[in-house]
Amino acid sequence: MPLRDINDVDRLKKINAALVSRVERSMDQQGNAFSLFQTAISLENRVRMRTEELHSTLRRLEQSNIDLSAAKENAELANLSKTRFLAAASHDVLQPLNAAHLSVSALAEVQTSDEGKKLVRQVERSLETMEDLLRTLLDISKLDAGVVQPDIGDVNLETLFSSLRSDFLPVAEMKGLALKFRPVSAVVRSDRTLLRRILQNILSNALRYTPSGGVLVGTRHRGDTIRIDVADTGCGIPDDQREAVFEEFHRGSAIPADTGISGGLGLGLAIVRRMAAALGHPVTFSSRVGRGTIFHIDVPVGIGASADAIASLAEMERPRGYGLFGTKVLLVENDADVLQAMTFLLERWQCLVRAATSTEAAVSLLGDTDWVPDIVIADQHLDDGDLGTATIAEVRDYLGRAVPALIVTADGSEAVAKAARAAGIELMRKPLKPAQLRALLAHLLA
Repeated sequence: MPLRDINDVDRLKKINAALVSRVERSMDQQGNAFSLFQTAISLENRVRMRTEELHSTLRRLEQSNIDLSAAKENAELANLSKTRFLAAASHDVLQPLNAAHLSVSALAEVQTSDEGKKLVRQVERSLETMEDLLRTLLDISKLDAGVVQPDIGDVNLETLFSSLRSDFLPVAEMKGLALKFRPVSAVVRSDRTLLRRILQNILSNALRYTPSGGVLVGTRHRGDTIRIDVADTGCGIPDDQREAVFEEFHRGSAIPADTGISGGLGLGLAIVRRMAAALGHPVTFSSRVGRGTIFHIDVPVGIGASADAIASLAEMERPRGYGLFGTKVLLVENDADVLQAMTFLLERWQCLVRAATSTEAAVSLLGDTDWVPDIVIADQHLDDGDLGTATIAEVRDYLGRAVPALIVTADGSEAVAKAARAAGIELMRKPLKPAQLRALLAHLLA
């Protein structure tokens, strides 16, 4: 119907309202579409930004991984270099010290005057202090580098205590102190050498810082562990030094001035903490200034008799003290100073020495049927890559019998020790102590 034919005002209003509503709906739809369009653009921009940020983060992460990989490789190379340095230092630094020890020992035997003997003793003490310092610093470096790998087995405590008693009883008696070990019939799981070093260092400190009274070593069962206690009546450790005593070069400051006690190198307990950590043996202590200190070492209970302990006990029971007069010694050593000092020392003990610097030279000395060695002493690392264990094997093969043999080396690695044990060869670390060398030679020849 044409608009002019509509006379009803109400109808016109309704039609107008419907048109207005349609226009408004149309505008709203356009507005909503525009709003959605703007929202879509905004979301796209945000997605693009987040994607770029993610790519950037991934690139940084990838670079970080590359940097970490390079750092890890550098650390491993540095650790390997440190390990090699420690091995070289153990050999090259201790080698001249060994020669000095042997030379001074030989010099002591030709001294006739009291003044000369006194000076020799002073030099020996200085060399021993230097040796202790070098060995301890090398031990700390090896432990920090993770080079030391514990050889865990059953350890007989009674045998271990007997060995420590024989070592420290003369020291205690010299200071007028009592040293007692309570009887024990227990086996623990540990590395015998490292556990002995831990107890050795604690005992050494206990005797050093105890002006009167004594030291008592005992054990207590605590479930699946055995607690080893080392108690002394010394000057004690103040509370503010409980952590400091385990630091390098820390010496006790609670020592009364009138006791005459002089501190050691300040490395004993630093070694104890590192070795105990390597073994997983907690070390704690309780102390009262002026009353004494008790160190506790918690060690797992063992599962049976220790082959090492039995071997050590058998070694203690073997006869010693046989003379070396006329003993024929084949000496294989590539260091000229050590070779000269060792030869002189052995000849002072009335041994008949033939010396060589390599495997080939050693075997060539065996052509004389009138001279067959009673014992072979060889350094482990010889010229041209020769090894003392291989030299001894060739000598034994040539002679057709397992002649007693001894490896002397500054190489403290477990690989050398295992090679010597496997071949039935005794092992001594440089620097050698002449009295110990002489006792071992007498034992091997017995």
